[in-house]
Amino acid sequence: MKQDFTYVDEPPLHTIRRREIAARHPRVRELMVKNPWSALWIVLLVAAQWLVAAQMPGASVWIIFATAMLFGAFVNHALYVMIHECTHSLVFRSARLNRVFGILCDFALVLPSAMGFHKYHLMHHRYLGQYEMDPDILSHGEARLIGNSAWRKALWVFLLPVSQALRPSKLSKLRGIKLWDGWIVANLILILALDAAIALLLGPAALGYLALSTLFALGLHPLGGRWIQEHHVTCEGQDTYSYYGPLNRVCFNMGYHNEHHDFPNVPWNHLPKVRRLAGESYAGLASYDSWIAVLWHFIFDPAMSGYSRIVHPATPMSGVSSAGAAIGSAMEAIHSD
Repeated sequence: MKQDFTYVDEPPLHTIRRREIAARHPRVRELMVKNPWSALWIVLLVAAQWLVAAQMPGASVWIIFATAMLFGAFVNHALYVMIHECTHSLVFRSARLNRVFGILCDFALVLPSAMGFHKYHLMHHRYLGQYEMDPDILSHGEARLIGNSAWRKALWVFLLPVSQALRPSKLSKLRGIKLWDGWIVANLILILALDAAIALLLGPAALGYLALSTLFALGLHPLGGRWIQEHHVTCEGQDTYSYYGPLNRVCFNMGYHNEHHDFPNVPWNHLPKVRRLAGESYAGLASYDSWIAVLWHFIFDPAMSGYSRIVHPATPMSGVSSAGAAIGSAMEAIHSD
């Protein structure tokens, strides 16, 4: 049973591959643009969820459950992808507008997550695979708690929203990076007030439907395979994996994860073009075409666990001591090439 991460001495290959692709295919720079149409998608997706939620009062628990699993989960997962686009400033040139539309995604998600994700996701890119600085890496305590048993891994996947919400506490403990700032407080107050309004005006069943949609979007659902697919190791030496299956059509190409880490300033609609343009760079990498298969393998293969991750050597933070400075450093690093 695996009791620790896989430690390597080399940094991730994304920066090297990005430079090689840019040198061989200069046209890739033409794909580094904003996509303001994503804002329209955000509005339409939130409106769709509110419309469906308004039909839930009077429905049976089973109808609410099934609708959330078969429809709402896909919509809310797509909204999380749009939060991701806003985090990378791929919708508007204005940083403030990107933040505002990121918060707008939360209008159907129940959880005030956009600004917390904004704060920590850029650090995931800058410090990919570094135990103390990558919020996507589990703590030793969480990895040991999950262990290798199928039922505990299934329960962990089911409760991934809780795990992801608590993950930043590792950074706070190890690096003293503070969570709270004005944007996060505003995000929290606005979404909690909106949740209360939905419960009062549309009824608890409507809010319950939205909450279940989020739970399935992030947890034990075919879509949940994405969280395992991205960085859990199934091919020795490779710490990022892409998914090229049909569900990319309903999640804005989020499966193109190697391409995204190579070019984080390319919006969702151009990621398949990156792969087509530089096919020789991605042909030799392990990838997936089924998120269900990814989940099944993770849960039932005793060799897979929370420790199935590659940990890279830490890079110096150059005196960075605050969350804002750390995130600014991360943004500058991932968009500099």
